[in-house]
Amino acid sequence: MKKPFLTLKKAKEIIAKYSTPLHVYDEKGIVENARELYDAFSWNKGFKEYFAVKATPNPEILRLLKKEGCGTDCSSYTELLMAEAMGFKGDEIMFSSNETTAEEYILARKLDAIINLDDITHIEFLEKHAGIPEKICLRYNPGGKFTINNQIMGNPADAKYGLTRSQLTEAVKKLMSKGAKEFGLHAFLASNTMGNEYYPKLAQIVFETIVELHNETGAKFIFANLSGGIGVPYRPDQPKNDIYIIANGVKEAYEQTIRKSALKDISIYTELGRYMLAPYGLLLTTAIHEKHIYKEYIGVDACAAHLMRPAIYGAYHHITVLGKEDWPCDHVYDVVGSLCENSDKFAIDRKLPRIDIGDILAIHDTGAHGFAMGYNYNGKLRSAEVLLRSDGSFELIRRAETPKDYFATFNFIPEFHKYR
Repeated sequence: MKKPFLTLKKAKEIIAKYSTPLHVYDEKGIVENARELYDAFSWNKGFKEYFAVKATPNPEILRLLKKEGCGTDCSSYTELLMAEAMGFKGDEIMFSSNETTAEEYILARKLDAIINLDDITHIEFLEKHAGIPEKICLRYNPGGKFTINNQIMGNPADAKYGLTRSQLTEAVKKLMSKGAKEFGLHAFLASNTMGNEYYPKLAQIVFETIVELHNETGAKFIFANLSGGIGVPYRPDQPKNDIYIIANGVKEAYEQTIRKSALKDISIYTELGRYMLAPYGLLLTTAIHEKHIYKEYIGVDACAAHLMRPAIYGAYHHITVLGKEDWPCDHVYDVVGSLCENSDKFAIDRKLPRIDIGDILAIHDTGAHGFAMGYNYNGKLRSAEVLLRSDGSFELIRRAETPKDYFATFNFIPEFHKYR
């Protein structure tokens, strides 16, 4: 059974100041999880987590993770600006992008970020616009299907990302000729994997490729970037991945490859987003309507503009009716938002306790790719974000949008004083 990290009493306290819908994050859970990750990989002296900013692009979240030794994985100009504003610099920033603009490369070079090149043709593009750095990373796409125990986990051949194996050798030689002296290799082959086998198998592929490239070119490889892909249990019956088993599996792959090569030691980097934040976020929303037609509906004041995943992926997010955690789940509802889209549903045919108007629903595991994927369709406004501190206090870390924000980029500005 999934349990929310706050009580109905605390939720009401927060909502009294910042009304629903709103995203709440658990400082205690975030910090403990980050420390556990670093402890699991402590066998690698150069280990570093580069938090995927795209998952939860909030300055206060970045500040919190920076205190725990994390860097940032940025994928755009504005994410680079946010990282810089929060004090990240140099090797604390990994810039992993694709179809990258000149302006983005120029800023990444200005910040002395580690650039993770997505394509061999970007070498000349980067050189022309920003110059080739001495330290650089390449993203590897091995093609084919990625399987674990005969189960297809992903299909890299259909992904737009990364260089082929033969392109890697050519790219390393070309970059060396242009002044690059230190290299890293990055790969991302599957998303939100459950079970502890993914990272060790990915690591084996990356480590073996690094050794091959070193032997072929003589290039100095100093890190392996395993990116993201470690999943979280969205459903209550799913067991949590064990980061210690995962890290130990990576260590075994490391011992079998890197330790036996001429390289001896390289640093392990990760770019986790979902694993770092998803379980430590809740979307709080209030039941405002009920509808009885061919099905039973509960209408809430949140919608897909505040959490897109169920609408676009059919993704499952567990729902707790706060204060009714111990009630029997003897009602079946579709829990829906107000968008003019029939896919705007947080739950379909979900067994829940009886929901009354005014009940507060906590939608679980929204700490990553929740607020971040918000949008303004139907003129809906993005919600506030609140950080629940370890001592029980709470802090507004992003205010809710207002109609004035929505109209700010237009030449036409309504007279807001006429309305609430």
